[in-house]
Amino acid sequence: MVVQEDNPNTGDVVEKTESAPAAPEPAKIFTVEILHMIKDAQQQHGLRHGDFQRYRGYCTRRIRRLRKALKYPQGDKRHFKRRDVTIGQLTGKKADERFIHIPLISAERAWAYAMQLKQESNTEPRKRFHLVNKLRRACFYALQLQELCNTEAFDARTKLECEAYVAWMHGTLHFELQLWKSAGEHLKRAQVVYENLAKALPDDEQELYRAKVNEFTPNLRYCAYNISGGASGGKIDEILELRAQGVLDNLDVLVSQTKTESSEGLQTIDWRGRKVTVRPEKVRLFLLSAQELDKSLAKATKQDAKIELIERILMDCKDAIQAVRDEIKQDPKLRSLTTGQTVSGVQYLLAYLSYIRHSRTLQRNLCLVEQAKLNFDDPNQQGQQNVGDGKRVRSQDLARLYEIILQNVTEMQQITGLEDDAKYQSEVENLAITFKAFRCYYIALTLIDMKKWKEAVALYERASKYATEALKGKASPEFQLQEELKKVVSAIEGCKFSAHAYSVLEDDNSEEAGTTTKSQKTTKPLYERLSLYKEDQSLHTKTPNVFKLTPDMEPIPCKPLFFDLAMNYVELPSLEDKLESPGKKGPSITGFVKGFLGWGGGGNK
Repeated sequence: MVVQEDNPNTGDVVEKTESAPAAPEPAKIFTVEILHMIKDAQQQHGLRHGDFQRYRGYCTRRIRRLRKALKYPQGDKRHFKRRDVTIGQLTGKKADERFIHIPLISAERAWAYAMQLKQESNTEPRKRFHLVNKLRRACFYALQLQELCNTEAFDARTKLECEAYVAWMHGTLHFELQLWKSAGEHLKRAQVVYENLAKALPDDEQELYRAKVNEFTPNLRYCAYNISGGASGGKIDEILELRAQGVLDNLDVLVSQTKTESSEGLQTIDWRGRKVTVRPEKVRLFLLSAQELDKSLAKATKQDAKIELIERILMDCKDAIQAVRDEIKQDPKLRSLTTGQTVSGVQYLLAYLSYIRHSRTLQRNLCLVEQAKLNFDDPNQQGQQNVGDGKRVRSQDLARLYEIILQNVTEMQQITGLEDDAKYQSEVENLAITFKAFRCYYIALTLIDMKKWKEAVALYERASKYATEALKGKASPEFQLQEELKKVVSAIEGCKFSAHAYSVLEDDNSEEAGTTTKSQKTTKPLYERLSLYKEDQSLHTKTPNVFKLTPDMEPIPCKPLFFDLAMNYVELPSLEDKLESPGKKGPSITGFVKGFLGWGGGGNK
């Protein structure tokens, strides 16, 4: 843009160029994936193992690093001055997405502290007041987050995720305050928002949101149960099923609100013809949830779900056993009863709980076997195919599983108080023989893979013997394995003869191979093996191996040594007459020559 102006010093007209005003920069729009962010942080910093204290420490360090990097401290080393994040930090030229992380991580820190206190409140009930205060603080930061995200600086996805996060945090607070109606409303709102988000996102991002939706279902059912007052028996069954799945942590409060007749019905237990009084409340609650486990297992379709259900009930069984042992330690009368020769009521109750633990462990291991068989290709079961999608299972893996099961059965035989029960010991012994048959069968398959046919035949014989003996014995009423045993017996009949045939064929082949190899490796010339047929390629060459013209060197004895031992005993004749005496000198040729020549005489001197 050109502008004409008068110069006041010279009076001349001066043309001046001015730049046009710059166009305003478009405002930044941020996208914050709140659920992805907090889930990644939780999995990497402690919540994979339920360590809320570690996660809380991470949140504290994260906030400190954020404020330092953004140069947004709260005062100095001596004085504290609170500085909350405002919309000004998220708009303008210096807008930074990391500012929104401060209220989010602050809410996570307060929530993690509350969950840590919830774990500790099982033994220290006074900490529940502190727990509620921390959840209130988490809701305060969540509302700050929502206020910032509802501005134009964030897109629609961030606003939806923020709304669901705030609803979930408030639902958690009202759940702890036992405000069931408002808690259900907040949780339902969060569930609906996450469902809509999952439908709007690509397929690869939907799994996380669907998993979060499934997390709300138990709490919503619990809220609905409390709102209805727990009048119907079906609701009680649902809550007990939830307890069997390990969803509810406050079962003690739940069962105290249910009908008293359900708890009174378990004042005594009747097991193997003997009634025992159940005094610890924790044991009664465990037995209530254990009764509903079979119904939950019948509803579960996948082996993973069944294994998870059984493992949860095993943890509760461990706590119930510890409760009985603590009662024995605290009551000296019960301690004296357990030292007697007869099995007391408390000891029998402990034996019953131990039996439940071992039998459920055995049930869990059988589920692991069924899960492994989905990825196992049995060469002897031609009609069955591998329908699993996991890693291929080998026969030695199944043999190892049955080895673990046998150890478990051995522990069942050694339960204190049941050593003299002949009927029980007979059932467990039959169970041990059954699993020995399965173990021998899969060890034989392992030997088949190693092509050890003779050993495999021996193992098949042993497995057939165990299976026949187990079918004749009295089976356990809880573990019906007769059908599988019959299948194993029918499979062994064919496998045994097949392995025997392979062993005979291998022996014949080995003899032929040994003869052929020996004849092929021989280096004898043709004239020494005229009666033996062999395709010798060297006969067609220029140096055929027909006859060795140079004979081979042979060892011969060395020249003998003779020792003249008779020489020492031979008497030789005397030669003195042949020798001249030393004093007598006779004429010699030397003196004659000297005299003849004239020198050597004494006259010349």
